[in-house]
Amino acid sequence: LKEENATLRSKINKLQILSETQADKMRKLEKKLEENKIKEEKEAQDLEAMVQHVEQNLQLMTKRAVKAENSAAKLRQENALLQAELRNSKLENEALRAGQAGLAAAKQNAEVALQHLLQVTTSSRASIRQLLSGAESLQLVADLLKSIDRISEVSEDGQ
Repeated sequence: LKEENATLRSKINKLQILSETQADKMRKLEKKLEENKIKEEKEAQDLEAMVQHVEQNLQLMTKRAVKAENSAAKLRQENALLQAELRNSKLENEALRAGQAGLAAAKQNAEVALQHLLQVTTSSRASIRQLLSGAESLQLVADLLKSIDRISEVSEDGQ
């Protein structure tokens, strides 16, 4: 009985040591789990902040693109008006040449119309370049948002 008692005590001691070891491991794992939760929350907040920033940038770029499109449409209309004015000036110029009356005035009108047309053409080109730049920026933002979706999918798969 004493021998059996000693054996049981020995087993109890071993089990207590094993239990303490497992309790230590459990505490360490709980601490690590808590640290991981905190880290994950911070990463989620950072990601959310980044998404909000990207959304704000996207809204700004969209506004710019709309403004550039409106500007380009106005410039196209102005360009069309100036081209019509140029055609009229050319016709008037031809009529004046045929009549040999007021040649200098017709040349001046044509020159003014030509200068207006050149200004509008230059302005139109700049606006179109700006519109294309805005479209490229929007594409970049769209690609960035796609990559953010992939990051969040990878994070969810990792859990």
